[in-house]
Amino acid sequence: MRILIVEDDPEASKYLVKALIESGHVADHASNGLDGYALAQDGQYDVLIVDRMLPKMDGLTLIGGLREQGVQTPVLILSALGQVDDRVKGLRAGGDDYLSKPYAFSELLARVEVLMRRRGATSHEEMIYKVGSLEIDRLSHKVLRAGNEIDLQPREYRLLEYLMKNAGQVVTRTMLLEHVWDYHFDPQTNVIDVHISRLRSKIDKGFDVPLLHTVRGAGYMIRDSA
Repeated sequence: MRILIVEDDPEASKYLVKALIESGHVADHASNGLDGYALAQDGQYDVLIVDRMLPKMDGLTLIGGLREQGVQTPVLILSALGQVDDRVKGLRAGGDDYLSKPYAFSELLARVEVLMRRRGATSHEEMIYKVGSLEIDRLSHKVLRAGNEIDLQPREYRLLEYLMKNAGQVVTRTMLLEHVWDYHFDPQTNVIDVHISRLRSKIDKGFDVPLLHTVRGAGYMIRDSA
């Protein structure tokens, strides 16, 4: 899952980003409402986690603006304002769930997963990517090739998920650094090559038809060669 966190508290946001990444997700962060609104508009996120009290644009205005623009990405509101009236205002503004601070990360993660299941119930086909005999279920994180389950590490899973989301298209190293690692990662490192090699050995080894291809001088691509 790709999750956007809109939170102005540096320590709170750092903790949440780290915890979500360790749980196998990709987490981006915006420190104010305007930046969060701009990032959320592209529709590339599976879930938004939005603090209610934000500088430049408050959380409820952000959510309402997205809904007016037709952005239906599920939103979990985080707020120190936890009274019934506060929760009602948040849900009426377009939030899908409301969690009061302080919170337990295990509960937050469970609520995020519920939002994804609800979304998947109406558009399950969007939750499953298929290329040839390879299939990835974004809700369960299950990966199958020819019906056989493949065990991937969290980073390998995120790498495969992004490649399959862009199946048939060249994915550059810069794109992988931005979407699978983070924006400040050293582009000269060979970490991408190492992970691609490991991923290729897991999804292609033993099969006549390779799916993960290196496009020399450009990047990588998942496609059905049959």
